Amino acid sequence: MLLERLPSSRRRPDDLALLVCALVLAVIGLVMVMSASLQIGETKFGSPFYFFSRHLVHLTVALLAGAFCYLLVPIALVERLRFVALIAAISVLVLVLIPGIGREVNGSQRWISLPGFNVQASELAKLGYLVWLAGYINNKREELLESWQAFLIPLGVLGFMVFLLLLEPDFGAAVVLGLATMGMLFMAGVPVLRFLSIALIAVIGAAGVALLQPYRVSRLMSFMDPWADQFGSGYQLTQSLIAFGRGHFDGVGLGNSVQKLFYLPEAHTDFVFAVTAEEFGLLGSVSLVLLFMFVCWRIFRLAMSLLSRQEVFSGQLVLGIGLVFATQAFVNIGVNMGLLPTKGLTLPLVSYGGSSL
Repeated sequence: MLLERLPSSRRRPDDLALLVCALVLAVIGLVMVMSASLQIGETKFGSPFYFFSRHLVHLTVALLAGAFCYLLVPIALVERLRFVALIAAISVLVLVLIPGIGREVNGSQRWISLPGFNVQASELAKLGYLVWLAGYINNKREELLESWQAFLIPLGVLGFMVFLLLLEPDFGAAVVLGLATMGMLFMAGVPVLRFLSIALIAVIGAAGVALLQPYRVSRLMSFMDPWADQFGSGYQLTQSLIAFGRGHFDGVGLGNSVQKLFYLPEAHTDFVFAVTAEEFGLLGSVSLVLLFMFVCWRIFRLAMSLLSRQEVFSGQLVLGIGLVFATQAFVNIGVNMGLLPTKGLTLPLVSYGGSSL
């Protein structure tokens, strides 16, 4: 077979279970976006299926792009273009900050306006950065184990990208990118003491950034006790918790959510999991969490398999994507359940949004 004649760096790992479960999540997302956005679509755009139809187009384009990359783009070419990917990642983060190019929504300038749609800069930047970091680790494996300089270079690049993200501001994306970087470097074999020292500095820095911005302090306080200001800073979280309470064991049924009727802000994006819990109850929400856990396990299993075959670039790239996917998924679920402060992160494959797909 052709696959057997290809060198190991050109082989494409297959995981049918991962693919099927990812498609199931995407279909669930399509259904829940339709359910959660009917009223807001009708009110704002005159069509109850406005967000559903756009999400369907986004999903179709994403599937076609994924199939094209899988079938026609050699992984070796992706690695050779790692510096181009990094330049593109930094460029979109700079472009989104330029007035007239970046679009401000809810006080954050995170989107680049293009004819017919908006692109979230951080989503493109994450992928470009992960491609570069995976290539860097592959080419600097020995130096990373022995030299502080080789270790600090990716941290310097990360620091610059985090700085740009905080200017938007997009604190959630900065945290996700930082955690993915730490995970990839740790799996590359960076000495534990060196890794922990930088991780400690990162945690202190993140806490400092959060506490120095008043609205983040307000979010933190409302997370601790959302009912203390349920019509102010705690409004979104209390409405999410009400959705969970209404769901009981088996939910109120698809399309029957009350909280999505303009009570719960961002019901089709950041808080689509709360609507799912209301309409499908404990049974549906636990099933969705288990499905996410299975997908994350398969991604990490694939990454470990690639790394064990010394396919370092592919393995590190899959690992980085898996870390971003897992972090976003479980932070979003935690926020919806009131276990974490609100971050503005969407639920991968489920929330409305073309850039994340």
